Amino acid sequence: MRRREFIALLGSGTAVAWSVPARAQQAALPVVGFLQPGSPADSRHYAAAFLEGLKANGYVEGESVAIEYRWAEGRYEELPRFAAELADRPVAVIAVGGPPAVLAAKSATSTIPIVFIAGDDPVKEGLVASLNRPGGNLTGVTVFTTAAMWSKRLELLRDLIPKAASAAILVNPQDVSNPDMVEMMPAARALGLKLTFVPAATDREIEAAFAAAAERRIEALLVSDRPFFTVRHNYIVALAARHALPTVYGWREYVAAGGLISYGSSLTDAWHQVGVYAGRILKGVKPADLPVVQPARFELLINRKTANALGVEIPPKLLALADEVIE
Repeated sequence: MRRREFIALLGSGTAVAWSVPARAQQAALPVVGFLQPGSPADSRHYAAAFLEGLKANGYVEGESVAIEYRWAEGRYEELPRFAAELADRPVAVIAVGGPPAVLAAKSATSTIPIVFIAGDDPVKEGLVASLNRPGGNLTGVTVFTTAAMWSKRLELLRDLIPKAASAAILVNPQDVSNPDMVEMMPAARALGLKLTFVPAATDREIEAAFAAAAERRIEALLVSDRPFFTVRHNYIVALAARHALPTVYGWREYVAAGGLISYGSSLTDAWHQVGVYAGRILKGVKPADLPVVQPARFELLINRKTANALGVEIPPKLLALADEVIE
């Protein structure tokens, strides 16, 4: 082989040898785990809000970050396995929504940063040391589910159905973060409402609970704002319509699906903030240095079409206060 040909070949080979690692390095995007109790069908808008939060920090899915999605589709028992898969991957940060998913992620890793959506008191739940200085590998966003929030929903129920004497709250007995009946009773009594809990831990039990409420002539229903029910919001709204039962919800997703009224913080805003925090962690910020964010905005949504179908007259003051009225 001539010297010039050998040098040309060596140069070509060197270029090939260096191009493979360069491409591999370029393809090695940071990976974020996304763990959701729901399904893509009913929770894709949460994922979209999360991606917008990441984008605010310059991270675009498929270009500068990769996302590993895990959807439990309402099956809580799958959450520990999915969390372990993400921890074994390992991902750079895990984004989780709802207490069961947060606890699963916390059990799966003590080192990978976790950004959560939790209930009122992540300190009491053992997730963080304090709201301002979380410590450890967890931080995130809270959504209010306190007795005060439930009292507000009871007031809305009273405004909608002034003559109602009885109401029930649909709860999952397997969920440790259910609304506290003892805390809610004074508010119910002050409004002249006899309040009971209706338990349901499966789809069949949810259907039976609605049938029982109708049979017992319960005049209105409130639905627990836990993820177990939220991921089934379309099913629950359909049952409320079938039994012509006025129902108050915690999240806007129910009203958008045809539910009567909802009052609570915005889960979409919460997921956006989770994305923002995940992006900051990818940039090197430690979760221990990111204060837990509390909701600053609460939404009142009313579905006037559903109200008309139920024969419920919406008071003018509620229409004036509503953030959105669906016609």
